[in-house]
Amino acid sequence: MKLKQTINQTIQKAFDKANISEQPMSVSEATKPDFGDYQFNGAMALSKKLGKNPRDIAASIIENLDIDGIIAKAEIAGPGFINLWLNPLFIATNCERSRVDERVGVEKHENPIKVVVDYSGPNMAKQMHVGHLRSTIIGDTLANLLTFLGDEVIRQNHIGDWGTQFGMLIAYLEEMGEDGSVSLKDLEQFYKDAKGRFDADAEFADKAREYVVKIQSGDAYCLELWQKFIDISLGHCEEVYEKLNVNLTRDDVRAESFYNDELPKVIDALNERGSLKESNGAQCVFLEGDEIPVLVQKGDGGYLYATTDLAALWYRAQVLGAKRISYVVDARQGGHFKQVFRVAKEAGFVPEDVKLEHIAFGTMMDKGGKPFKTRDGGTVKLIDLLDEAVIKAKAAIKDKESYSEEEVEALAKIIGIGAVKYADLAINRESNYIFNWDKMLSFEGNTSLYMQYAYARIQSIFRRFDGELKGEIIIGDVLEHRLAVMLLRFEDILERTAEDASPNQITTYLYELATLFMRFYEQNPILKEGVPEEIKISRLLLADLTAKTIKQGLDILGIQVVDKL
Repeated sequence: MKLKQTINQTIQKAFDKANISEQPMSVSEATKPDFGDYQFNGAMALSKKLGKNPRDIAASIIENLDIDGIIAKAEIAGPGFINLWLNPLFIATNCERSRVDERVGVEKHENPIKVVVDYSGPNMAKQMHVGHLRSTIIGDTLANLLTFLGDEVIRQNHIGDWGTQFGMLIAYLEEMGEDGSVSLKDLEQFYKDAKGRFDADAEFADKAREYVVKIQSGDAYCLELWQKFIDISLGHCEEVYEKLNVNLTRDDVRAESFYNDELPKVIDALNERGSLKESNGAQCVFLEGDEIPVLVQKGDGGYLYATTDLAALWYRAQVLGAKRISYVVDARQGGHFKQVFRVAKEAGFVPEDVKLEHIAFGTMMDKGGKPFKTRDGGTVKLIDLLDEAVIKAKAAIKDKESYSEEEVEALAKIIGIGAVKYADLAINRESNYIFNWDKMLSFEGNTSLYMQYAYARIQSIFRRFDGELKGEIIIGDVLEHRLAVMLLRFEDILERTAEDASPNQITTYLYELATLFMRFYEQNPILKEGVPEEIKISRLLLADLTAKTIKQGLDILGIQVVDKL
């Protein structure tokens, strides 16, 4: 449920009864249990406007507050804060509704919009490396979240497949003959070998340049070789996506070549608006206040990244009809996107009511605070990193003798991949972060393994429970109250995460929820002999909702749970 919205509506009714015409500020979650469940501090902001003492305003609000339904108690604190405690019956009733709901009480958007999420963007000339990890999993999480909330999400994997290097690559692929597909298993080495031939052999270089022209002019033979290279490259990407449990398919690919026919139209449209100016032979757009222009066409007629991005923005806004277009790309591209978004809006390629956002992220660092590399200073291939995660996860599994070999393999994959993803998503996406195997595979702290353990522990409770889960939730003490309120905040957290594109808000919530449940479990016995039946059932119902909420949260992050750990 939208808990905060419900409380705000209650405050609004109190404002109306008190004849306060000003719009009330939103309530906020209380920072300490002694302050209640929520706080309202709008009285202080209203004191100057209304010319009244903030405590008098707060008193007037409380006097007109309905405390028989949602709110159980309201108190004035400090210079005019209002501390609010929720009604236990209201909490219990809504927790039970969430528990029996397959969406754990989260409603879909009343007015869904169409959203394009552009993420991953692997290089077709090389294997995916760790630099692609953050874009891939942050983008996939955002797409999962918005889909869950009811928006129509279009996933877009923008790949570079239409440049000078591809003439070189297909010329080398042709030269390799039937063994080309074998060589392409190591795409990075294949690229290096092709580049070596290009640099050393003038005849080969001329052939490569000739092939670039032929590709772009639609030559059937060259396009066949080009397509073979793309297919093999994408096959490698799909292997990585499968390991990562990421929802990107070949149908989501929108390569540079897809927009090729639109590039001249972009130039024509900018020219008709009078936006283009020539600079050293190149066509540029000069934005007011920016010293560096946006280059859209080279002197030799060639196009640039900005041209393709403008064509993509036009297509996504005008053809697909997106109202929000999100680019999950390295923070270092911030200046580029800022300029391209501005050109797109000023040129009318994208309507003013369409939200354009660069969802920037920082760099993965090693323990020494340097960019993550192999021991010899090379780029870490993503698939190697994921394979290593599975190997290390096996070592973290306790009591291996209680599992079959197949179960250990499956469990290690879920734990290892989940650990890599969660460690990334758990930090502010704009921050750099230290990649640390020991920390991410720990049973303690804000880790995927801790969350999976919490879920598995709840499942173990139900395996020991011999009875029918039928009864009501009873809020009997402070810990039960806090746990129940935390469970009802889930939808608010998801909505805030979707607005800010900040997955770490979900991980923070899940960690706080799991930690609170562990305290609840330790201090509030569930299956212990002597616990009254109605209390046992109530606590089992809260445990069940906790498990379902953890599972749903991890599912949005693309991480699986396990029933036994």
